[in-house]
Formats: sequence, C-alpha cells, structure tokens
Amino acid sequence: MVDVLPDAARWTPRAAFRANPGRTAAVLGAGAALISFIGSGNPSYWGDEAASVLSASRSLTSLFGMLGQIDAVHGAYYLFLHFWVQLAGTGEWAVRAPSAVAVGFAAAGCYVLGRRLFGATTGIVAAVLFAVLPQATHMGAEARSYAFTMAAAVWLLVWLLRLLRRGEARRRVWALYGVATAASIYLFLYLGLMLLVAAATLLILRAPRSLWRRWAWSTLLALLVASPILVAAMLQRSQISFLAQGGYATPETVLVTQWFGWPVFAIVAWALIGIAVFGSRGRRPGVLIVTAWLVLPTTLVLLVNAFALPVYNMRYLSFGAPAAALLMAVGLRVVVGWMLGAGPAAARRTRLGLLAGVLIVAALAAPSYLQQRGPYAKNGSDLRQTAEVIAQHAQRGDAIVFDESVRPSQKPRLAIDLYPTHFAGLDDVALVTPYPETPRLWDAVQPLSALTLSPQAARFDAHGTVWVVERGSHRADVTAIEALGYHVATVLPVHTSTVFELTKELP
Repeated sequence: MVDVLPDAARWTPRAAFRANPGRTAAVLGAGAALISFIGSGNPSYWGDEAASVLSASRSLTSLFGMLGQIDAVHGAYYLFLHFWVQLAGTGEWAVRAPSAVAVGFAAAGCYVLGRRLFGATTGIVAAVLFAVLPQATHMGAEARSYAFTMAAAVWLLVWLLRLLRRGEARRRVWALYGVATAASIYLFLYLGLMLLVAAATLLILRAPRSLWRRWAWSTLLALLVASPILVAAMLQRSQISFLAQGGYATPETVLVTQWFGWPVFAIVAWALIGIAVFGSRGRRPGVLIVTAWLVLPTTLVLLVNAFALPVYNMRYLSFGAPAAALLMAVGLRVVVGWMLGAGPAAARRTRLGLLAGVLIVAALAAPSYLQQRGPYAKNGSDLRQTAEVIAQHAQRGDAIVFDESVRPSQKPRLAIDLYPTHFAGLDDVALVTPYPETPRLWDAVQPLSALTLSPQAARFDAHGTVWVVERGSHRADVTAIEALGYHVATVLPVHTSTVFELTKELP
C-alpha cells in the first residue's frame, strides 16, 4: 500500500511552525509588538512626545506651515500621526501603539533577515532578543518615529539581499527600491546612513559590476527624490543646536544606553557580539554585513560630531538595534555550540541551551523594561500627573501661570496643551497665541516679568486664586505673583514639578 500521507505522521507543531516562515515572522512580530505595548500608556508624555502630539493635533494647513519653519525631518511621522489621532485620540496608549506595531514589524524583519543569513533557529532567537532589547522596548513605547526607523532599516536590508541574490536586472524594481530608500529618509534623515550599509553589503558579497551599477542608479534616484528633505534639514539645522551643549556622545551613551539600557545588559550583549564577530565560522559574510550595519552609521555620526558639527543623539541611531540583536543571536548560538557540541544528538540540548540563553538575556532586560513603564519613566516627566493635580484642586475662574525659565521641551506649560480638559475654565494669563496658530512648535506666551508690570498686571485683578506650576526648585514665578499681593496657600509637589496655590482677597 502507498502511504498517501507521508508527512502527516511526522507532523509536529514545531515542524509546522518552521515550515511556514511567513507565519513564524507574523507570530514573532505580534509577540514583540505586544511586549512593547504592555504598560506603554503608564508614563506621562514628555517634551519630545509633546512635539509629536501637538504637531499631529494641528490642521494640515497649520502643520505644513510649521514644517516650513521647524521639524521638517519629522514631517512624515507627524503627517501619519495627524490621521492616526483622528481615529484613535491623543491618549498615551493610543498614540504610542503604532510604535509598538513598528517594533513588531522590525522583529519580524529580524527573523526573516536572520533566517536568510544564519538559518531559521538563529532568526527566531534574533527576533526574540530584539523584542526584549531595551532600546526596542523603549522606542516601542515612545510617540516618535524611532521604532519605525528600526523596521525600515531591517526590511530595506532584506529587500537589498533579495535583489542581490536574484541578480535583479529590471530597472523598475531597482527604481522601487530607490524610492523606498528615499521614503525612509523622509521618515528620518539618519536612515540615509543605511546607504553606507548597502554599499558595504555589495562589497562583502563581491557583487558584480552590473549589480553595482544598478544599485548606484537606485541610490542616485533615492537622493534625488529625497533632496527636498535634505535641503530642509540643512536649512533647519539650528533645531539640533542643543546637542552642542555636550554630554551626549559619551562612552556610556554609545556603548550602553544607545541600545542596551544599563551596564550589566551591555556587558553581556557586547560579549555575545564579540563572540559573533570573532568566534563564528561559516557565517562570515552575514556577520560582516550585520556588523557593518551596527558600526558604520554610529562611527560616521561620531566622527562628524567630533570634527564638524554636533549631530549625535543616541535615539537617532535606534535603527541599529536589530543589528545588535542579530549579532547577539549569532553569538549565543556559538556559545551554546561550544558548550554542548554539535551533531544530531546535540540538537535537543542546543535548543534547550538557546532557550536558557534567551531567558537569561530577557531577565537582564527586565529592569530596563519595568523602569520604562513607570509613571515618570520619560525623563522624569510628570505632565499628566500635574494636569491631574490641577483638575482635582483648581476651580473655574482661577488663573494659572507656568514656569517658562526652562528649555521648551521641559516646560510645565506642555501639560495644558496635552491635557486641555484638565484645565477647563482656567485663565491662562500668559498665553498670547496658541500653538496651532503659530508656525512654531509651542504656544507664544508673554514673560511673567512683563505680565506682572502695570498695566498688564490688571489681568490678575479678577482672580482671587492663581495657580503656579514650577519646574524643579524654581520659585521665581511664585515670588513675582506674591509681589502682586498674593500669598502661598497650598504647595502640592508632583515629581519634577511643584504646584503652588496663591490666593488673595478681592476688593
């Protein structure tokens, strides 16, 4: 008798899982997205996210007017978010959810790329390690474009390898790849550094001249299509002038915080990466490609930062996180092979060893993960909590004043724009022009030093209570209001902010 179902007798869940790479990628991506989404709504928004939310909340006319003055490099993300918040609202859970989904796509890409370069098992390990990598879980809970850059980087590299493997000759396919590369630059300018990685990939794989020519043509097309954003970035380069203040490109930032969160995790991660680079055999082309991805963009940015102009910020290089996870997976595979040997008899032990290694790495990532999901995880920001304090204690008709002495992204005033319902009925006495009506990111306000002088001080005459929100230990605004005859009735510490209630008897 002929066995008409020869595969059925050998079917196992693991075999079915591995036999369908698309399903495997989808499951791994969904798991990574879920890991990033869990707890993502707990922290308050912070200054950078405020820029995203407020920009997305503008009308399209107002948004494009603002992008002509500032933040053009984030314009594609703001435009996407504009339509997203129309559907989902502006709460933290809703606005951060797309970033979690982007992490899921990046994890799926890690599996696909890892499978192509190193085999299915290493691809699975890479996707899982990426899902718990501190920078991935951080950016997966951040209302900025950085999680999207991770997904874009890994899938662009997957696509390039596919084109090279097929020896793709069709010009229209290379044109599509060039347009996709340009789109990634619109998403975030620094993704243009992946062109270096692409060139290194062709070099490592010893691509023939015909493929070099096609890639060069697609690169020229990408730069041509991306030229408007490149010009806008140059014209608006003053918006990153804060990087000149120093303290950004430090060894700790580059080697620890940029991808790995805290020193213990970084030590283990770099050890695995080192083993992958120097201890793997039979995987050299793939290891070299991923190492180029990990090293080249950061190196170039650091060189420009040191010798030309300040351009380094660890978040800007988040798109290297998948490369770190891939090399960690290769390193873990090598370590397990050293410890348990090779061959069919060791296959089960190898799987168990890899599982144990992944669990250890996940345990080391847990402190960063939990910290990222605390109520004040975003640089200590307490904007939502401050808004809740005001909503609980203030009354309609009261006046409110915000500390304007700190950098724009740290100003307590952001609370009234992010959580406007908590301030309903209060008189924002310093407001001159709301942010949607200006070409700038933030509200236009009058300095309190001018507002407390006659005749402007008359704005306070109708208010028996003035609420002052100070950042840190500042009390300059409180002192200025006291000079108008008010006295401090209540002090309500929040976290990095303090809310003062000042009252006086009205005539």
